[in-house]
Amino acid sequence: MARDDALSQAMLRILERVTGPNTRSRGRWSVTEQLQSNGTELFRGVTGVAPNVPGYWIEVTERIMDDLDYTSEKKLKGVVLLLRDEANLWWLTVKESTQADCLSWEFFKSVVQGEYVGASYIDGRRREFLNLTQRDRSVAEYEAKFLRLSHYGRGMVASKYERCARFKDSLRDNLKVLIAPQKKLELFVLVEKAKITEEVKHAEHQNRDRERGRNKRDSEPSNSVQRLKKKVRTDGSVRAGSPVAPTGLHLCRDCGRHHQGECLSRTRACLRCGSPEHHIRDCPLRDDQVQALGSGTAQLQRVVRQPPRGYHQSRGGNGMG
Repeated sequence: MARDDALSQAMLRILERVTGPNTRSRGRWSVTEQLQSNGTELFRGVTGVAPNVPGYWIEVTERIMDDLDYTSEKKLKGVVLLLRDEANLWWLTVKESTQADCLSWEFFKSVVQGEYVGASYIDGRRREFLNLTQRDRSVAEYEAKFLRLSHYGRGMVASKYERCARFKDSLRDNLKVLIAPQKKLELFVLVEKAKITEEVKHAEHQNRDRERGRNKRDSEPSNSVQRLKKKVRTDGSVRAGSPVAPTGLHLCRDCGRHHQGECLSRTRACLRCGSPEHHIRDCPLRDDQVQALGSGTAQLQRVVRQPPRGYHQSRGGNGMG
């Protein structure tokens, strides 16, 4: 038992050495150090800076102090400690000419906006808030911009219900219709509902894409088979089917062949070459010679009308016998 107590005491001493310095260090931090360690910046005035810098600085600083749970009194103290040079001299002048009970965080913001933030800038941010919609932003991105711009539209969202209603109405339609309206609803609860709904819709979209891709892959083999069958059918009809007549030729009822013009069987000419000087059985041309010369009858006649030398002598007549 004593041994366990000694071990516990040793562990406590180790923990004190590890955590003690950090705890004391955090306790000694000034407000300025705490703010700057969380991302706030010093403000020196408007000399040499863009016109929107003062408004942006006050927005960011207030957001950080809200995250740190600063009271209004501590916010005023902290933000004054961030002023330097021109801005610090300006605040000293304002402070001297203002009653002490009027010095507050809201007063500071109003005089900063009046001195450094132009009316056109404030009106622009108010219009931006009025026209703000989610569009292609995520819910988290839309929430951040909504909260930042809502400072310029306090009259439009004075109550919690108005803030929630405006946030919901500016969501995308596919999210808005899935969030049931409620009279009593905190903004952070509405934001969480919107984020969950967004995740569900995103998952459904991914599932549809995967299913569509799977169906496409499953259908590709059958399409390939159909294309192959169609090709085989087309090739087979050319090879094994009836001979296809050349363009412009018709089937002759007299000879059963395809040709143009009057049938040679009626003129008693050669059905192979078209010559009137002999019949097909006495034609000096073979089938392959006729094909090589071409299918035009007039061309064949010009070739055949000059028969080989001595042909008539060998037949002893004109070859019509």
